Amino acid sequence: MNIRIILKTLGAVSNLVAGLLILPLICAIYFGENILPYVVTMIIALALGISLTRIKTKVNNFFAREGFVTVGLVWICIALISAIPFVISKDIPNYIDAVFETVSGLTTTGATCVTNIEVLSRAGLFWRSFTHWIGGMGVLVFITAILPKDSDSVIHIMRAEVPGPSLSKLVPKIGDTARILYMLYIFLTVTEATILKLCGMSVYDALLHSFATAGTGGFSTRNLSIAAFNSPTIEWVIGIFMLLFAMNFNLFFFLTIRKFKLVFKNEELRWYLIIVLVATLLIAIGIAPNSPFSGEVSQLPYAIRRMKHMFVNIDKTYVDALRDAFFQVSSVISTTGFATKNFCNWPIYTQYILVVLMFIGGCAGGTGGGPKVSRMVMLVKSIFSDVESLVNPHVVPNVKFDGKYIDKDTKHSVYLFFTLYLMTVLVGAFLVSFNGFDLVTTFTASLTCISNVGPGLSLVGPLGNYSIFTGFSKIVLSLLMLFGRLEIYAMLILLSPKTWKYNS
Repeated sequence: MNIRIILKTLGAVSNLVAGLLILPLICAIYFGENILPYVVTMIIALALGISLTRIKTKVNNFFAREGFVTVGLVWICIALISAIPFVISKDIPNYIDAVFETVSGLTTTGATCVTNIEVLSRAGLFWRSFTHWIGGMGVLVFITAILPKDSDSVIHIMRAEVPGPSLSKLVPKIGDTARILYMLYIFLTVTEATILKLCGMSVYDALLHSFATAGTGGFSTRNLSIAAFNSPTIEWVIGIFMLLFAMNFNLFFFLTIRKFKLVFKNEELRWYLIIVLVATLLIAIGIAPNSPFSGEVSQLPYAIRRMKHMFVNIDKTYVDALRDAFFQVSSVISTTGFATKNFCNWPIYTQYILVVLMFIGGCAGGTGGGPKVSRMVMLVKSIFSDVESLVNPHVVPNVKFDGKYIDKDTKHSVYLFFTLYLMTVLVGAFLVSFNGFDLVTTFTASLTCISNVGPGLSLVGPLGNYSIFTGFSKIVLSLLMLFGRLEIYAMLILLSPKTWKYNS
C-alpha cells in the first residue's frame, strides 16, 4: 500500500481545514469574540499539513485499497483537528465531547451532547453548523473539485466517499463531475438561505440553518430547533429543502441540461416520493386532533368512520398535523434531524414508521445518510425474486432497477451491505448498553448514529441529547457515525489488519 500518497493527501486535507477556519475566524471578529481558538487551530493544521505535503512520492496513483484507507483516515483526522476550537474556546471543554460533536457535524448526523446550545459563542455555532456543509458533499470530493489535476485514480476516492451503491460520472472527467456537484450544492444552499431570510430569519440564522439542511445534518442555533421560530412557513421551506438535498444530485444536473425524461424515469426518486407521501399521511392521521388511531384496536370500525370525517371536514388543526407529519418525515428520511415536535409523545405506530424511515434513508448521490432508497428497493425485489426461484426452480431470478437488470455481483453487494449494517447496529447497541439505559434509548441511539439521523427515541429523542452517555459510549457512537457516513466499507478496511500487511 502506498503510505506516502495517503499521508500527502492527509496533509492536503489538513491545509484545507486551516483555510476553512478563516470563516469562523471572520465570524468571531465580526461579533467581537475570542479569535484565539481559530488562530491556534489554523497554526496546528498548517504545521501538520505543510509537513505532510512535503513528503516525496514515487507513485501518485490511488488504487481501491488506498482510496478506502485514505477516506477513513481523512475523516478521522479532520474530526480530531476540527474539535480543537471548541475545547480552546471552552464552548465544549471536554475533548471527547468536542470530538463527538465534530464527528456528528462532519458526518451530518446532528446528534449533540451540548445541553444548552444557545450559550455557545456565535463563532462556535457557525463552525458547528459549517461542519455539516463540509461533510455533506464530502471532504475529498471538494478537494477533487478544486484541484486542477485530473486522474482516473481519483475515482477510487469518490467511490469510497460518495454515498450510494454506485458512482456515476456526469461528464467524462471525474474532476469536472465533482465541480458540477459542488456548484449545484452551493446554488441550492444560497437559494435556501435567501428564502429563509425572506421568511423572517436573520442572515446568521438563515445561513447556519441552510448549512445544516444542505448537509442534512440538523444542528440548529436554538435549543428548541426549528420549533423556536414558531413559523409554519419556515417549517414548510426547510421541510422541502431537506427532501431536495437528500435526492440524487445527478437529477438536478439533468434538470439544468433539460433532460427531464431521465428525471421522471428515475425509479429511486419515484419510490422516495411515494414513501414520503404514504408515511406523511399515515402519521398525520395518527397525530391529528381526535385521531382515530389513538384508541384501542377494537375501535377499528369507529376509526374508519373518524377517518372519513377527518377528510370531509378538514380545518386548520388537520393542516397543522399534516405539516408536522411532513416535516418530521422529511427530517428523518433525509437523516437531517431537525425537529418541531416531540414525536416521542406521538402514537406508537407513528414512532415505528419513523424508525423504519431511519432504516431507509435518503437517495444515493444525495447528502442524506442511511442505507439509501435504491438499496432498499433492490433488496426487496431481490428477496421476492429469490423466493420465487425457490418455489419454481425453472424460473431465472431476474431483478430490474431503473429499467436495467441487476447482476449477481450487485445483488450480493446489497445483501452484504444490509448484513454488515444490521450487525454494526447490534454490536454498537451492545457496547452502548453498558450505560444501563432502557432498550429503546440504547437501540435507537445506535441506529440513528449509523444512519446519521441524530435524534432517536426515549432519552435521545428530540428533547434529549447524548450528554448522558459515558466517554466510551461517545467514542463508540462517533465510530458508528463514521461507519454510517462512509457506508461501512471504508472503516472496515481501515481497521482490518490485513489492510496494513503489505506497505510501500
